[in-house]
Amino acid sequence: MRVKLWRRLQGLGAVAVKNAVYALPASEQSQEDFEWLAKEIVEAGGEALICDARLTGGLSDAEVRELFKGARDEDYAEIAAEARALSAKAKTPSADARMELKTQYLRLKNRHQQTVAIDFFDANGRQPADGLIKALDTAFADEPDKGLSSPEPKTGVDNLKGRVWVTRAGVHIDRIACAWMIRKFIDPEAEFKFVAPKGYVPEPNELRFDMFEAEFTHQGDRCSFEVLLEGAALKDPALISIAEIVHDVDLKDAKFGREEGPGVKTLINGICTSTHDDLERIARGGTLFDDLYSVFRRKRGKADRKLEA
Repeated sequence: MRVKLWRRLQGLGAVAVKNAVYALPASEQSQEDFEWLAKEIVEAGGEALICDARLTGGLSDAEVRELFKGARDEDYAEIAAEARALSAKAKTPSADARMELKTQYLRLKNRHQQTVAIDFFDANGRQPADGLIKALDTAFADEPDKGLSSPEPKTGVDNLKGRVWVTRAGVHIDRIACAWMIRKFIDPEAEFKFVAPKGYVPEPNELRFDMFEAEFTHQGDRCSFEVLLEGAALKDPALISIAEIVHDVDLKDAKFGREEGPGVKTLINGICTSTHDDLERIARGGTLFDDLYSVFRRKRGKADRKLEA
């Protein structure tokens, strides 16, 4: 019975805030979910108490939100790992193997949808998982499904100027890096808008990045910074090096094995911990990426001089 209840709590998206105390965000749906669970507990001979609580000591609301995000990040990481493995297997399968792989893909897609449904506070792990699932949608589609595609903006720097750039509130490394690249290499006067992660309808002249159905967001195993770099047609080797670092930190797959990754991750985490203001995060993160860019430009310059010599 304990295992059954634990699995049910996991399915509801509840997190443990203390031994035998589980929380969900306050809503009518959450209360109904807990009421059904309490009924099962009582019928099994146990005791259950449901309360609408406000934390005044110990954990803060912000810390509980981080528990929810952490739980969903773990779910998304598992989904992303399975999606990468499936993608690798799907490249040259036999007909019989493809049918089995498609069954696995459909199960994984259903799991992804269930995880999104209980992602109450927009965990950072969602965007990488979304991109990998979309890549599998394409790989296993019998016919292309245009409804799964993000809008295709005109690319190149000139076509991206004078826009309002929209992303999810609570920016982290991928969004901070994208904002830095936009201001430094695309449009120094660019405006940013930070919105809720779900249900946003873009206005004319807006471009979205690193969010669901955005013009520039995760595609396959590429992070939003990589996608935007390609869309802006920027070929700077220093930017490519930064893209590899952002990829390794954001997707956590060690694809490029950049030695700078752990240090950059620690610094970005420090910025995000010390302020919740998105513009301040972008400004402080921008200084970090300015310094990284300067380092890679100098390295490139030294390499070019050696070749000339």
